[in-house]
Amino acid sequence: MTTRETAVRGVDNRKPVPLAQAGRGRVAILTADKVEDVEFFYPYHRFVEEGYDVDVITPAGGLLSGYRGTTLQDTLPLADADPQAYDALYMPGGLAPEELVANDAAVEFVRTFAERDKPIGSVCHGPRVLAKAGLATGRAMTGFYHVESDIADAGGTYVDEPVVADGRIVTSRRPGDLPQEMAVILERLHAA
Repeated sequence: MTTRETAVRGVDNRKPVPLAQAGRGRVAILTADKVEDVEFFYPYHRFVEEGYDVDVITPAGGLLSGYRGTTLQDTLPLADADPQAYDALYMPGGLAPEELVANDAAVEFVRTFAERDKPIGSVCHGPRVLAKAGLATGRAMTGFYHVESDIADAGGTYVDEPVVADGRIVTSRRPGDLPQEMAVILERLHAA
């Protein structure tokens, strides 16, 4: 057996591998099962590439299963997460926001995090959680067109643009908007 074969066999490719240069800060990604896979993994990997430690927070912790079948082996249970410990918060879309909106602890986590005036990002259906947490009031936001009424009903203004940045909150509509959104979020995170 070669050294490479030995090294590869001992690796579980379903677990995140931290970069050697990590330590720039901490980011929380709040989500649940049936998250839109690319809307989760693209931001996750961008934060890791930039040197941030990322905690993936789910209601019960453990295995995360994406809508299209991609999995992440280990996540942090919401009950063990402290919103004060993070430099940024990100919420991807898909069907996961349905579960988060109905979870009082998840909504409270978002509210508590928002009190710190740190960057918050969300895509697709994720802004529904922001609206439920009372963060849409008086703000311009975007998201998948299905969330327009959630934003408006919460006192916000829906804008059909790839990326909308209003104060510390940065939102986007769909996976194709993620490169633009992540550029804005990372710029704000680096400046903080």
